[in-house]
Amino acid sequence: MTRHAALARWHEFLPATPAYQAWRNHVEPGHANVSRLSPALRTRVMLEDEIIADTLAQYHLPQVEKWLQEVCWRRYWKGWLEMRPHVWRRYRQGVHDAQRHLSTEQKARQNAIEQGQGGIAIMDHLARELIHTGYLHNHARMWFASYWVHVERLPWELGADFFFRHLLDADPASNTLSWRWVAGLQTRGKTYLVRRSNLEKYLTPTILQDSTGLELLEDSLVSPRPLSLPEEELPHALPQLPTLAPSLSSRFGLWLHPDDLCPEVGPLAHIRPTAVAAFTSSPIYTHYRLGQNRIQHLHAALKDATTRSAEHYGCPVTLDEAPTTADGLVTWAQREQLQDIVAFAPFIGPIADAIPHIQTRLAEISCQLHLIRRPSDLAVFPKAKAGFFPFWEKMKTELVRKSTGSVFEGKPIH
Repeated sequence: MTRHAALARWHEFLPATPAYQAWRNHVEPGHANVSRLSPALRTRVMLEDEIIADTLAQYHLPQVEKWLQEVCWRRYWKGWLEMRPHVWRRYRQGVHDAQRHLSTEQKARQNAIEQGQGGIAIMDHLARELIHTGYLHNHARMWFASYWVHVERLPWELGADFFFRHLLDADPASNTLSWRWVAGLQTRGKTYLVRRSNLEKYLTPTILQDSTGLELLEDSLVSPRPLSLPEEELPHALPQLPTLAPSLSSRFGLWLHPDDLCPEVGPLAHIRPTAVAAFTSSPIYTHYRLGQNRIQHLHAALKDATTRSAEHYGCPVTLDEAPTTADGLVTWAQREQLQDIVAFAPFIGPIADAIPHIQTRLAEISCQLHLIRRPSDLAVFPKAKAGFFPFWEKMKTELVRKSTGSVFEGKPIH
């Protein structure tokens, strides 16, 4: 999704935000009850701050509180994981271990469910929708995750990986932690159970008309899968990252990556790089087994960001294929004779995992990487030390400040 398309969709949806609370849980074809902006927010071709600013410019907070809560959930998850990076590492190891230890019967069952051939028509519909469109309504994601964990009794890590491979908005924080929550690992003592009565209440009749297998989801039949609880996830200190780019007199480049593709808004808007670059990488996509829709979405977002950057910065801009991001950055830095590279700091996930290797490779050619964090992220993330609702109470104070000017970067879009 391009920034232009995302902004157009947002302007179309903005008048519906006061009614969001009443209709958000209903799952219908086309998903008109929700914004469908999550793919744009995932790559930040548009910013949460912009949505918050526009919303509060039009409505008072009580009118749109549920909508703004949903916008802030994504940042809560990100802040929570930024302070607990070991949860991401443990999840990725869990994917690897589960793939190795599944029985032949479990592997066959996993494959059937992922291909939409599990035998419960509604869940098969959702699996096919995910693969064909790269999107699922959030309520449908909860139903499917609960079905995977508590009905099929498959490892939650493999279900999260299924979503991560195919969702256009696949986010290491939101996806991993949501699956942990459904499984009963995120909030101790709480699981989410899919129930027939809930499906019949919120699903459109066109999806409900095939009730094959629905009896397996009778309210009385679905029970939590017992899982060993990990030790309490205590928050670590956030890394101290600057919110402004350094003053550089040398030749320096701007690196764009899919964790933040809106450099023309925020602390990097006024820098004057020698060159800008972004990279695609088929070997990385293969390593994570990403679906074709997900790959095409990433490529489109990167192309849009490089096009906007060429116009904004007025310097050479490239979008290159590379075996790894480190390889791409080294080749680019040598070609452009760069002594420094500036980028938004990636969030916990695959790109952040690569940063130590990238820094080592760049140091070998005497090039330094400078990572910048948006001021609003720096302000919001520390609030995610505990559960969402304590976080939200703190955020409401920030949102009131937002309407009068604060650290948030967004301005109403006209």
